Amino acid sequence: MVGDDSRIWIPSLGRERAQRLRGIRLIHTHLKREPLTEEDLSDLTLLRLDAACAITMDEHGLPEQFHLAYIAPGMKPGYTLEKPYRPGQLPEDLEDRFAELDTQFRRFEEVTRSAGGMPRAILVGVYTRESRQRRTPEDSIAELKELCHTAGVDPVQSFIQNRSHLDPSTVLGSGKIKEIAIAGVQENADTLVFDMELSPAQAIRLSTLTELKILDRTQLILDIFARNARSRDGKLQVELAQLRYLKGRLSEKDDNMSRLTGGIGARGPGETKLEIGRRRVEDRIRRLEKELTSVKKRRLLNRRRRDDSAVPVCSIVGYTNAGKSTLLNKLTHSEVTQENRLFATLDPTTRRLRFPEEREIILTDTVGFIHDLPPELKKAFQATLEELADSDLLLHCIDASDPAREEKVRDVEEILNELGLSDIPTLRVYNKLDRLPPALRKELENDARPDRVYVSAREGINLKPLLDRLEELTSGAVHPSVLAEPG
Repeated sequence: MVGDDSRIWIPSLGRERAQRLRGIRLIHTHLKREPLTEEDLSDLTLLRLDAACAITMDEHGLPEQFHLAYIAPGMKPGYTLEKPYRPGQLPEDLEDRFAELDTQFRRFEEVTRSAGGMPRAILVGVYTRESRQRRTPEDSIAELKELCHTAGVDPVQSFIQNRSHLDPSTVLGSGKIKEIAIAGVQENADTLVFDMELSPAQAIRLSTLTELKILDRTQLILDIFARNARSRDGKLQVELAQLRYLKGRLSEKDDNMSRLTGGIGARGPGETKLEIGRRRVEDRIRRLEKELTSVKKRRLLNRRRRDDSAVPVCSIVGYTNAGKSTLLNKLTHSEVTQENRLFATLDPTTRRLRFPEEREIILTDTVGFIHDLPPELKKAFQATLEELADSDLLLHCIDASDPAREEKVRDVEEILNELGLSDIPTLRVYNKLDRLPPALRKELENDARPDRVYVSAREGINLKPLLDRLEELTSGAVHPSVLAEPG
């Protein structure tokens, strides 16, 4: 292949990621007497070439030096750069070195795959000044890591870039994309997870440039919901949300769509929906909406029966993984699924809570909220969240040990406001008190504000004051204005 004094064109070497060396060596001349460039080393790493060699010429046009580099699996910067060789002095054991590198690559592939058995992903967060005002990039990436763990993905590295504005075609700059692609080779990762929602065109472009599967935050959350849905209602709602999300991406003809629609474990609609076409997907969406309408009617009937019984309803709301299900289990002696992971509970769970005065209330656990809850999920779970409107009291469960708890409180309150539920009396329940340092715990326990209670649902700490407060508030003895914060 013949290039010019600035570049050489390398043809496509295939879409599939190489799990070993390609058996191709890049040997080219540098007329400007310069060593291997960053572009040479990037091509060496991304294409998994056996070696890259630049030959510099002297003033007579004869070979002067050989600059040689070859890649090293699992190491940074990802390649080994040899000192320059004179003509005729190249090492005689190069063939043996390449054979050994090929063996190392295959061994590295086996080790990284067997370590956890999960897809390996690189997390990418791109934040503008506006997004940084709402929450720090570090908190946002930390939450994305938790989402990955919940979805069965191993986050092996993270990249954070602050920009004044997002690139409309790739979100990131070209330099950062190349850096991330190289990291993907070094870490043997097969997926990029973005801490934002990408447009179809952006995802396809990024997939083309990096040859990695591209997932965005919305897809990750949808995949988690698909994993955790247990009831018929929950599965219908999740499938509807997935189809609405993928609907705008079905018209794309590019083969990169296979990277967009599989999710983590190819759960949910995936590529099969691409095959049946847009029209049949729309038909399926209409059928799901019809089924969910009947579900909504059934729930409305159940709510009317509860209203007729005049039993107060208290709903537990809060950020995901704040301990809502654990709180429900402790208060009602139930065995609802409770796990230390995000979105462990999707389906609403209702239990009766009886007080010593022979009074009782209905206590409901609901799906957890999250920052920037995807619009598709808001629409799909509308029927579920509408039940909150019939609550006489909301228990806002908050993880007291979370350093970002106030930001998450704000996120939950914004969602409640969007749902038109901000007028319902709310009692803040600061959970996980047992995780706090003794001094801070004692300080909080002495907080006598009427709109909050500090407990540990897991250890059963301060549940008696919470029960007393619940009984008082649901009996109508205290006006809802009492719950308003001072000032």
